[in-house]
Amino acid sequence: MSATTSTAALAGPAPGAAVPRRKGGKRVLPGFNITLGYTLLYLSLVVLIPLAALFAKTLTLTWPQFWEAVSSPRVLASYRLTFGASFLAACVNTVFGLLVAWVLVRYEFFGKKIVDALVDLPFALPTAVAGISLTALLAGNGWVGQYLEPLGIKLAFTPNGVVIALIFIGLPFVVRTVQPVLEDTEKELEEAAMCLGATRLQTFTKVIFPAIAPALLTGFAMAFARAIGEYGSVIFIAGNMPMVSEITPLIIIGKLEQYDYAGATAVAVVMLLFSFVMLLVINGLQAWQRKRSGGV
Repeated sequence: MSATTSTAALAGPAPGAAVPRRKGGKRVLPGFNITLGYTLLYLSLVVLIPLAALFAKTLTLTWPQFWEAVSSPRVLASYRLTFGASFLAACVNTVFGLLVAWVLVRYEFFGKKIVDALVDLPFALPTAVAGISLTALLAGNGWVGQYLEPLGIKLAFTPNGVVIALIFIGLPFVVRTVQPVLEDTEKELEEAAMCLGATRLQTFTKVIFPAIAPALLTGFAMAFARAIGEYGSVIFIAGNMPMVSEITPLIIIGKLEQYDYAGATAVAVVMLLFSFVMLLVINGLQAWQRKRSGGV
């Protein structure tokens, strides 16, 4: 072997040259097969097997029985309240969540860290505690309700109370989704737009809003999906009157208490399918957001 050949061998492959794979295609980090096995086992025990049992129990119903269980007038009324109140609450949270995120990102003020921490309170607070607190506040003899009911404004034990509870639990999803995107927006673009004569409204609608729109839509979808499955904070303030203020999760609980397990799983399957669609929408919006921001 010549000296030139030995020097080249010790120096290693040239920059840009293809590095030969190890024999057998071994990965740098070992243990992939066993970790993948544990991952699939854990997901099966926690997610796949319970969902399979849900569908298996529903299959014990014939199609007419299934349709009757998921389309009775009482169940349809619960659908209208659940999805309608969730959509309305998500719309309100989209507007005010953007406002809260804007204040937290663009301004410095006394107590800012406290306000920022309060945004996460619905995450940490048990939903039952939130429902009891809202009921004590908005009921006819509550701190606020006692002044509103004489004016004809009744919030507790009505669909209005359901919307308020869903607004409470859904706000953090919008704020925490929009806040990091606002922090990453380039302020130089705003300054350039203002130097070119754009008003504040034009700067927001033409420069800022297009950049945060994907994140805002993602926050809306997450708040909407969260509100659909909410139970603990709603049952205390809703009043749970059939055909008026009864949500779909309460319908499922009621069927279980009556030992109508197949009927309960049938309604649950409808909610599960809708939740799965919402999950696909959220993932699509997040992919769009990454594409818009130049991520991978």
